[in-house]
Amino acid sequence: MLTQPQLATMLALQNKMNTKVNPQWLTAGYGYLRAAMVESVEAIEHHGWKWWKAQTKDLPQLQMELVDIWHFALSACIIDYQGDIDATASALSAQLAQAQAHVKFDNVDYDPQQQELLDNLELMAGLCAAKRFSVPLFMHIVNQCEMTGEALYRQYVGKNVLNFFRQDNGYKAGTYKKIWDGREDNEHLVEVLNTLDINAKDYSDLIYQGLQARYPQA
Repeated sequence: MLTQPQLATMLALQNKMNTKVNPQWLTAGYGYLRAAMVESVEAIEHHGWKWWKAQTKDLPQLQMELVDIWHFALSACIIDYQGDIDATASALSAQLAQAQAHVKFDNVDYDPQQQELLDNLELMAGLCAAKRFSVPLFMHIVNQCEMTGEALYRQYVGKNVLNFFRQDNGYKAGTYKKIWDGREDNEHLVEVLNTLDINAKDYSDLIYQGLQARYPQA
């Protein structure tokens, strides 16, 4: 389960990233839940759903899609609370404290705990298409994909900081070096994350510093 401080950290990072892209992002009308819907459908593809051919569930890719969905979902939630990060964190924490993750959609009651992962991914995609998002449903899907709240936090913060690092080092201008010492930056990120305390108050700053120490200087 995600803690309220972890939620506040992720929301603050998401707000910071969105503001870097567009300082007026809160009122820009971007389709964050549309993006979450598309990522949900991609997750269905990674799960496999075609009964007429052999398919194998790609769990690592599924987990990566969930991290991407969470970026968009957090953005939509911040907009719902007019940019108030603390209020958003409190609201999400209250939703996660619910005993059950029941979802009512199109006058039908769904119990994610009684559904297979594929059906829950489909339900999430449908909700996003209807401009809705269920945090309890999402977290249940996270668990079904063999991720903990801590793992989601770790991967989310790592990906967010890496995106900042890329932008700060010329990603938009095309001067950023994605390969360091023969390995992609994602691989270096994993190694940096493995050396850090996830509960550190300056966790995101430490990740950035770890990447900076490894990045080849001109």
